[in-house]
Amino acid sequence: MGRIDDIFSAARAEGRKLLMPFIVGGFPTPGSTGPLLRALAGAGAGIVEVGIPFSDPIADGPVIAQAMHQALERGATPASVFNEVAAVRAELSIGLVAMVSASIVGRMGGPDGFAERAASSGFDGLIVPDAPLEESERLRAACQASGLCLGLLVAPTTPPARADRIAAASSGFVYLLARTGITGDRGSVPDVAPRVARLRESTPLPIACGFGIARPEQVRQVVREGGADAAIVGSALVRRIADAAEQGRDVPGEAASLVHELGSGLA
Repeated sequence: MGRIDDIFSAARAEGRKLLMPFIVGGFPTPGSTGPLLRALAGAGAGIVEVGIPFSDPIADGPVIAQAMHQALERGATPASVFNEVAAVRAELSIGLVAMVSASIVGRMGGPDGFAERAASSGFDGLIVPDAPLEESERLRAACQASGLCLGLLVAPTTPPARADRIAAASSGFVYLLARTGITGDRGSVPDVAPRVARLRESTPLPIACGFGIARPEQVRQVVREGGADAAIVGSALVRRIADAAEQGRDVPGEAASLVHELGSGLA
């Protein structure tokens, strides 16, 4: 079992739900990834997704897209993000998952080369949102060989039979999108309970739910009322980080404060 499996297994055994915050690697400034990861771990995050900056983000709303563009403008690269993660990995017990575009995977040695580099940098898994199920076999094999999990995405529009195949091809967890469209806070979260229950019929894997989760009550909606194992929060945290940087406030402290606040929705 890998670290992601261990984290979810321990949480299930203790009746706990997890918070999975998302940050953009190298944002708001070069060198900020490590301090942010330390702060999020201290605030109660179970697993952190680190977005690898990309010029054409997949399904990301304006907040995350802008953060990725700024990170790239300030010199962030996949290699620099890997280096920042590697520098603090030994200090952290939380899980780390890289969110990355398939085109970056292709440019960095393909599935085998990228998975090996991600694992050696301290990542425990990958999410490749634009990797179609039909083309994911090599990526899945590469992740398995490097000891990484691969969380594949199930959308609200995914037919049940296809959702079953996606779940069967996933490892570590299944990423369930709460809504269609792009990331960002858009009011209430749809009732995910029926879709969570349907997925549980086809997979024993934990289910992490994201897209549009920004407040404690929305966290509670998906993990307590909806039955998901984890709530993923991205745009709200990236916005808090961006605002803190712009206003000269303590960026890791502001990020930790929001994650602590969101964590109240886990109970």
